[in-house]
Amino acid sequence: MAQTRAFVDDGAGVPANADADDPAIWVHPRVAERSVVLGALKEGGLAAFDLKGRTLGLYPAPAAPTPDAKPGRFNNVDVLSKVLVGGRARDLAFVSDRGRDRIRVYEVDGRGSAAGASVVRDVTDPAARPVFSASEAEVDEQHTAYGLASGFVGRTPVVVTNRRSETRVALLHVVPAAGGSVGTRVVSTVDLPRQFTLPDGTTWTPCGEPGEGPQPEGMVVDSAHGVLYAAQEDVGIWRIPLQADGFGPPVLIDRVRSYGVPQTYDPETEECSVSGIDPGYGGRHLTADAEGLTVGDGYLLASSQGDSRFVAYERTGRNRYAGTFTVGAGRGNDSVEHSDGAQVVTADLGGEFRRGLLVVHDGERRPASGDLPTTGFSYVSWGDVLKTVD
Repeated sequence: MAQTRAFVDDGAGVPANADADDPAIWVHPRVAERSVVLGALKEGGLAAFDLKGRTLGLYPAPAAPTPDAKPGRFNNVDVLSKVLVGGRARDLAFVSDRGRDRIRVYEVDGRGSAAGASVVRDVTDPAARPVFSASEAEVDEQHTAYGLASGFVGRTPVVVTNRRSETRVALLHVVPAAGGSVGTRVVSTVDLPRQFTLPDGTTWTPCGEPGEGPQPEGMVVDSAHGVLYAAQEDVGIWRIPLQADGFGPPVLIDRVRSYGVPQTYDPETEECSVSGIDPGYGGRHLTADAEGLTVGDGYLLASSQGDSRFVAYERTGRNRYAGTFTVGAGRGNDSVEHSDGAQVVTADLGGEFRRGLLVVHDGERRPASGDLPTTGFSYVSWGDVLKTVD
């Protein structure tokens, strides 16, 4: 087990306003030990780490285009290798910029993992348009690109993103752009439900701030089975068939424990509180929020953020429950709490990661930096995970 340095969400931090959220793993095609972990740091941009958790590079998010606009804010990241763009295969990292409602694209260069050069370079189409917003004024309302996943549907590389404070999920194609840059283009959308009919015939609406819907965030494309898994935070996990040009009908495969529980929003505390009897329609394994998703070997993993556990499901068939685990402290590393994103690769990366590597976001890195909370990323041997769920 290893971990990255801690990051502080404060203007005095380095980088400033860095709040770790979601990791991705790029596997070096020739020297596995030089593989790279990328991490989204919100306004702190994007970070690159080696397999010991050491920082290789920091890449800032875009500045606000005008004094009144929002700056870039990197939420999720995913890596897709051997993407054919403009007649050339490229290893690309896709990032959801929730501050500017764009998908930003970085090309991964493995030389930077050993020689101190830049690990990634920004190849985003300079003419990239907002994903969901009709105008720059709407971008500033921040109902923007949020969660993100990438994969292949057959031979077609795709990016999937969802909309903050909404239930919409968008499918994008990867397209060549001017000067060797890379763009994305929305080809289809699907809306997850905002309300749910319970078994007793009543209607339940997940609680949230006025004007905000029950958003999804964590997602993963299971390229081997043509499926998108999406975690709707206060609801549960959806299994959505994925075609190159659209989505099939979503199926809810597991619910959070609080599914169906009446709640009321308190404007003074800006929080929801239980306001009725639990009708007993929730699931048994996930404590809201349902967050980061990843697939490896025969398993789908989900972050049960509310109780700092990870839940494993069978990857095919009925997605039956397979087990649960936590990431505890040890060998000088902190335990993992309130995890957002996760990524697993099953390739042999050498050393303690010969059976693969799971990287997870740690939402409560200890010790804190004075009065400021800190976050980071933790590395877990995939072989150790398999011992708990096989």
